[in-house]
Amino acid sequence: MIPFLDLQKINSVYRDELIDACRRVIDSGWYIHGNECACFESEFAQYCGVRHCIGVANGLDALTLILGAYKELGFMKDGDEVIVPANTYIATILAVSRNNLVPVPVEPDSESCLIDPRAIEEKITAETRAVMPVHLYGQTCEMDEISVIAKRYGLKVIEDSAQSHGAYFGGRRCGGLGDAGGFSFYPGKNLGCLGDGGAVTTDDDELSEAVRTLANYGSKEKYVNIYKGFNSRLDEIQAAMLRVKLRYLDEETEKRRRTAEYYLRNIKNEKIVLPYVRNPQDHVWHLFTVRTEERDRFQEYLKQNGIQTLIHYPIPPHRQMAYPEWNERSYPVSESIHAQVLSLPISSVQEESVTENIVRVVNEYE
Repeated sequence: MIPFLDLQKINSVYRDELIDACRRVIDSGWYIHGNECACFESEFAQYCGVRHCIGVANGLDALTLILGAYKELGFMKDGDEVIVPANTYIATILAVSRNNLVPVPVEPDSESCLIDPRAIEEKITAETRAVMPVHLYGQTCEMDEISVIAKRYGLKVIEDSAQSHGAYFGGRRCGGLGDAGGFSFYPGKNLGCLGDGGAVTTDDDELSEAVRTLANYGSKEKYVNIYKGFNSRLDEIQAAMLRVKLRYLDEETEKRRRTAEYYLRNIKNEKIVLPYVRNPQDHVWHLFTVRTEERDRFQEYLKQNGIQTLIHYPIPPHRQMAYPEWNERSYPVSESIHAQVLSLPISSVQEESVTENIVRVVNEYE
């Protein structure tokens, strides 16, 4: 069976360096908020082209802390609205709910599957305070249009960059395209640690300080708590792992691009809709997601031919039991996407012969 993602193989490439990094942390005797985290924050901030990076426990916390910091700074209050994509992983929306803010889902563009700027403007009200675009599958949203709309209405732009480490728009990397960005370093991400991890990026000095304080129990000075904060920290072991892997991220991205390019050039099956690509050199291909009206049958066919695939994501947020108040709503574009998408294997260690075999099997599907 061709695995969807072979994490053991991905990490084995850097095994000796990862072991050395782990040993360095163990020998240091300092395991939380030490030198490894500080160095990673500096290195990742530089990579994203921003002044600040705050390492946190996971991607959901990153988004939650950004919104929480804006509340502490007086820009938002309970009941304010945040515009989110209707088709996304539920973490985007949970971050809004966890802050007693109101998520306002909007439909994506049917071709790119990314949030539609035209739909954003239609949903803005007097209570809207922010837009949270999700750079889905490794491709950035239309950030120029979104930024113009946000500026017109005085809104914050908070990037959900969990799937787009290193992706570009207009010559700048994500995480530096809005007012703040939230990243996940879950093991399966393009930049993944060996556990959970996340980060907030921003150029805003005041926001950076508020996020860092909130994430540390609401404290800047030990035992002095100015906010009702969280315990959300990127530990030294994971920071050390990420420092190793960050050095190779662009190289790994180029390997993903080559695989994606081969798929795009050689998959010829008329039943399969290939992903929209705005600019090949901006996309980082966290996922290679195709669409077909007979998704379940196609997935079973691939399984029978030894190819593992995943569905990102089978149930749209408005159909989840977590949001019963939305269950009767209709978002037809999102519903169509969630019913049709299927992600093919793609990674930095996928051999060319494997990619060729996948293409052959896809093209033989009837």
